[in-house]
Amino acid sequence: MNQPRRPELRPLKTNDTATILAGTGLWAIALLVLLIAQPDAGHRWWIWTCVSGICGGLFGLWFVRRRDRRGPAPASEESVEPATAIPPVSPTPPAP
Repeated sequence: MNQPRRPELRPLKTNDTATILAGTGLWAIALLVLLIAQPDAGHRWWIWTCVSGICGGLFGLWFVRRRDRRGPAPASEESVEPATAIPPVSPTPPAP
């Protein structure tokens, strides 16, 4: 039975820069709070988690801006069928 083909989905228009800046800002606020509160020696890793979050946000900001400068990816002329997540099951078990 042939089912009607669904229309192609388009990517959502999002403001990736604002999202990354908001997340990086939250990591920076958490870092400031931890630097003021001075956690005990067993919880110093919290500070490094915040530093890692800020570094990841800065990398993400650089990456997104670089991607946006390059422009959208060229559309391919071939239509690509989506792959299934579950491979087909063979009717007979494999021979030992």
